[in-house]
Amino acid sequence: MSSKRSTPRSKIDEIKALRGLSRQTKTNIRNRGLLLGSTLTTTLNSIVTNSDITPSNNSLVITKPSVPLLPLSKLITYRSLRERRGNPGLNLTNASLNSSLTSNSTVLNSSQRSVRIPRPPSKPREEELQKTKIDPQIEFSSLQKPISAGTALKLFRESLTNYEQSEILEYKEIYYLGFKSSKSGTSQGPNYGFDDEKGNFKLYKGDHIAYRYEILQLLGKGSFGQVCKCFDHKAKQNVAIKLVKSKKRFRHQAAVEVKVLDTLKKYDPDNANNVIRAEDHFIFRKHTCLVFELLSSSLYDLLKSNNFEGLSLSLIRRFAIQIFFSLKFIQKLNIIHCDLKPENILLKQANKSGLKVIDFGSSCFESEKVYTYIQSRFYRAPEIILGIPYSYSIDMWSAGCILAELFTGNALFPGESEAEQLQYIMEIRGVPPEDVLAMATRRKVFFNSSGSPRLVPNSKGKIHKPAAKDIRDEIKTDDALFLDLIIKCLEWDPGKRITPDEALSHEWILEGIPKPPTSRPTTSRPFLNKTLRGLAVNKNHNYKLSN
Repeated sequence: MSSKRSTPRSKIDEIKALRGLSRQTKTNIRNRGLLLGSTLTTTLNSIVTNSDITPSNNSLVITKPSVPLLPLSKLITYRSLRERRGNPGLNLTNASLNSSLTSNSTVLNSSQRSVRIPRPPSKPREEELQKTKIDPQIEFSSLQKPISAGTALKLFRESLTNYEQSEILEYKEIYYLGFKSSKSGTSQGPNYGFDDEKGNFKLYKGDHIAYRYEILQLLGKGSFGQVCKCFDHKAKQNVAIKLVKSKKRFRHQAAVEVKVLDTLKKYDPDNANNVIRAEDHFIFRKHTCLVFELLSSSLYDLLKSNNFEGLSLSLIRRFAIQIFFSLKFIQKLNIIHCDLKPENILLKQANKSGLKVIDFGSSCFESEKVYTYIQSRFYRAPEIILGIPYSYSIDMWSAGCILAELFTGNALFPGESEAEQLQYIMEIRGVPPEDVLAMATRRKVFFNSSGSPRLVPNSKGKIHKPAAKDIRDEIKTDDALFLDLIIKCLEWDPGKRITPDEALSHEWILEGIPKPPTSRPTTSRPFLNKTLRGLAVNKNHNYKLSN
């Protein structure tokens, strides 16, 4: 027997069968790939044939392909497609169409409905953005107030100056911002550009004060600074704000004024003593700011509106009662006003007789007198001119001058200088008594060694001789009691001058009081006090200007 091992016939047949099956499988796969490629070509040709290119918007509209598309992910598994390089050999003459087909932006929904492929959005024009931009003030007005400084910076930084973006962090509550186009402090100058050369705060309508008050208009200005009308966005009411100059000497006097005003407010909780009421005070950009109730016009404005022809005695009496009540009140608090004049007495309301004494910027406590040059010249007491120690009585001298002016329409002693002012006084009241001159530290300025006045002509060359005129001729009234009250206010000796309490008991004042019941005497002090207070506080009558 041969040792060579032979392969069984059945095994050889099995191997041949397997090889034949393998060749048949490869042939089938190749044929299926060609079939699928042909199907894809047919489908795409159908898409191209049924496509609509819209020239107006350069967009492609694909409508209802005739043969469902087979996802590309299913095709790339076949070798016939793996061997393909580049895009399918399609006959596409439109470049944008070809780009659309080969990009990922072509999207077909599940139901194969028409889909428009939009163009990329163009950059919006700047003017269109401006139209849609919300005005910051309108946006701010829509917010609930107050807002925090952080919120203000986040939402309205562009409406704030560089200075304000830092300053606003000092404020916990923001009620108003103002307009960027109307703000100070944006240029070089005194106090970071907020002040003018005189130390006054630059006011712009619509600008803010302390992120709460809106500046409306200027009411007045003087040596101290300015007063402006503002709208309080917290209290929702108009107020008057006094902005004191930022210079050091004015800030010092403002501190005294704040102390006086706080005292007045403390002891007048019912706001019933005919003096101005300070609602608040604070420092804003180095300026002391005092917030007051907004009143009406002054007595000077009232005279001006009447062509300086004077007022009726009945109206003057109502004014006098209130003036004396205010002086009585501040005297009890040891306060000297130091600048009483028609401009500093304001009506509470237009065409009403109620009034208040304002402007305590020159005021002082009797025990803390600092300045010797005080009072406006026309209403300056002789002790101030002569250098005699002064007290509350200087305000009563001013009150007497005011009563005379309210009746005549003109100042009683309108001196151009301090020397002429004293001459005007002596022209009507005569030379001061020797005991008064003995107290004068400035006696030699106005009198010679023999005690005779040094008469100096004014700018027009006129000299006022002592005792050359009678007060009755100057005031020209038949009301002797009215004249008597004025004369007692214009007493040379401060110690003999009438006091506010005595003035309220003067016969001319009492003449205007309604008659009491017969069971009660006219001179009953409780009755007088009650009646006078009613005239001074509770009654705010309409008035007529003249008799």
